Order: sequence, then C-alpha cells, then structure tokens
Amino acid sequence: MSVVRVTEILATSPTSWEDAVNNGLERAVKTIRNVKGIDVLGWKAEVNGEKIVEYRVHLKVAFAVEGTDELK
Repeated sequence: MSVVRVTEILATSPTSWEDAVNNGLERAVKTIRNVKGIDVLGWKAEVNGEKIVEYRVHLKVAFAVEGTDELK
C-alpha cells in the first residue's frame, strides 16, 4: 500500500510562471524526499505600471511517505 502526502507551497519568479514553478519544485526537493508530482493550483502576477514584475504560482506537492511502497 502506498501512502502519499500533499503539501501546498507558493513560489515566485521575476522571469516567468514556468520559472516560478521550477523554483518551487527546486526548493521543495531540498526539504521533502520522494516527491512524485506537482499540481499548479493557481497563477498570479504582480504588476507595476504596465509590466509584470513578479510571477506567482500556488502548487500542491505530492510525495510518498517513507516506509510505504513507492508510488508508481
């Protein structure tokens, strides 16, 4: 039996939404083991004048709980 836990994180980037997602994943794997997937729940941006100055994403990170069968 596999047991999976899900946690939510927010991540940002001054460059793009894709970069924000990658930043979130990169940071998550530093403290969470057995990451199996991410789900992007939302996309937002901070605007200053007529330009986007910060891209923001809301992520769910799924990871296998240690001591259970690995997610396939």
